[in-house]
Amino acid sequence: MDSQVIEQGEAGDKLLAQKDVLRPFPKTRRTMKAFLLGVKGILFRVGDDWYFLFALGVIMALISFTMDFTVSKLLNAHRWLQQELGNNTFLRYLSWIVYPIALVAFSTGFAQSITPHSGGSGIPELKTILTGVILEEYLTIKNFGAKVVGLTCTLSAGSTMFLGKVGPFVHLSSMIAAYLGRMRTSVTGHYENKSKEHEMLVAAAAVGVSTVFGAPISGVLFSVEVMSSHFAVRNYWRGFFAATCGAFMFRLLAVFNSEQETISAIFKTNFKITFPFDLPETFFYMILGVICGTISCAYLFCQRWLLGYVKRNPYTTKLMANDKPVYSAILALLMATITFPDFLGQYLASRLSMKELLVSLFDNRTWWTLSQNMSSPSPVGVDPQNLWMEWANPQITIFGTLLFFLIMKFWMFTLATTLPLPAGYFMPVFIYGAAIGRLVGETVAYIFPDGITSDGVVNPIIPGGYALAGAAAYSGAVTHTLSTALLAFEATGQIAHILPVILSVLIANAIAQKFQPSFYDGTIIVKKLPYLPRIRSRQINSYKVKTNEFMKTDIEVLPRDAKFDQILQVITSSDDTEFPVVDNTETRVLVGIVKRSHLVSFLETHEHNQEPRSPGHKTDGSLSDGCIEPVNFQLSSWTSLHEAHHLFVLLNLQHAFVTEYGKIVGCVTRKEMRKAIENLANPK
Repeated sequence: MDSQVIEQGEAGDKLLAQKDVLRPFPKTRRTMKAFLLGVKGILFRVGDDWYFLFALGVIMALISFTMDFTVSKLLNAHRWLQQELGNNTFLRYLSWIVYPIALVAFSTGFAQSITPHSGGSGIPELKTILTGVILEEYLTIKNFGAKVVGLTCTLSAGSTMFLGKVGPFVHLSSMIAAYLGRMRTSVTGHYENKSKEHEMLVAAAAVGVSTVFGAPISGVLFSVEVMSSHFAVRNYWRGFFAATCGAFMFRLLAVFNSEQETISAIFKTNFKITFPFDLPETFFYMILGVICGTISCAYLFCQRWLLGYVKRNPYTTKLMANDKPVYSAILALLMATITFPDFLGQYLASRLSMKELLVSLFDNRTWWTLSQNMSSPSPVGVDPQNLWMEWANPQITIFGTLLFFLIMKFWMFTLATTLPLPAGYFMPVFIYGAAIGRLVGETVAYIFPDGITSDGVVNPIIPGGYALAGAAAYSGAVTHTLSTALLAFEATGQIAHILPVILSVLIANAIAQKFQPSFYDGTIIVKKLPYLPRIRSRQINSYKVKTNEFMKTDIEVLPRDAKFDQILQVITSSDDTEFPVVDNTETRVLVGIVKRSHLVSFLETHEHNQEPRSPGHKTDGSLSDGCIEPVNFQLSSWTSLHEAHHLFVLLNLQHAFVTEYGKIVGCVTRKEMRKAIENLANPK
């Protein structure tokens, strides 16, 4: 018999209605529901994390491949248009500048119109989120849509804008992970705690890197180095599993699309494996590490200064506040004019895409020798088999072209980082480092044209190996990571130069970390995000700084038997989310904490000097012990700054109360911690 229910009519009449009129076949539905619940129980018996991590990797691989496919078609269309216009320089110039201007302006306008948080790479904000700070707008679905569309347009502008997609893909992957986490909670019914959310976001960062370079191992290590100061090794499997799924699917889609015959490295090289480098060359790789570290310090300083100047300058501030697309269009016009192939672009290999730039720099042949033997003029179009010819200009030689590329791209890329559009900055840094290595390699090959003789055996110089080391060393120095060495090996499928590459990366990192914060930390500093900086000072006096020297002493406390008036005074005089509860105001012995929401609820359910309006509260109008929570962590007034900083970073603390023999004497928040660290770096 179908279930029935008595409903109340509008006129007060009781009507007999069928409950399942719109849901027929109740037995079939019950059977299907029981079957699906059984399948869910069987599948989730091995753990539900596997399925959501697999889904994260596959989804990001599909997005990455679709974006690359779309960008490739748009770039090919622009290249075809340039060829069809022939020798008409004016029309070719118009098409060259209008294309990136339109795409960059649309990217900025579209992304900013949906959410102002879609600009940049997103990694600095994600680092802040992983420290426990809530920035909900950065992980919303609308931000995801703005970032995808905006990034596609940015990449379609080509190497003219000299921007990449690694950072935004880390951000996009984190958004998908946050959404899948909420979906997982609704499906399994389990509570999604902060620890689980942190693990998923770190795994998502690994997926973002792996679906760009097809490098799962270095993707995990890079995400750990950049995103987390501390990482639980037991969570490695999450990152490796998701990153492997994403990288495998990304490369598999390339095979299905007939881009490759089988799964292989995305920037495949042809270095010789038998004897890739000679022992005396180690000295030149060390010099390369010093050069990359020095240039990275100069770049990090200039980038941070320019980013702050754009925010301080009244003209750019007004333009960024009201007309961000106009600002982007002006910079795009400047860069497009400079990179026009008939102008300065002929010395910048501007006809090559970002991928072609990197592939050409990893060429195992010596360009100086090839340019000396080149008899045919430069091709009308780009020759995929001879990309090095885009760097060959008889007027200034290979060395002049590479040096001019480094000088121009230094300030052009620094300027491009101020654009308020979705864009990544790792790929340009990687290419720039490869150009530094290529220049050093070509110089060594010029000095030793016949190679280096060792034990009677002559071994030729491979400039491509220096380009590989330069890419890893410079990008590692800028981001303060060592995993870029492994990333270079996975992306190129080349591991023969492992020792000199790691040596270059270590030297470059040592120099950069000594003098400058990383690219992402510098952006956090300029944007003034609530992020706790690293203590850079290692002087012995810095270890003598104690908590009582920088803690906040004027804090509001509540006695255990606080009355209505006391609670109301504390609530109205402070915006804190938690308040310390003491035994009494005289001894001030810390007994617990009470949340602001509980105090507000107390005030709502009580009236001044009257009985409570709802049951469950004490009738004397004082604070209930049920609202008081234990203090999980507290600092001593003699705790050093280094120890307090380590605990704040390790436990993702936002504040901590300071006690002496149980008596509360102050409070330390991230604000006081940052100020103390700044005073160490810049003593008065």
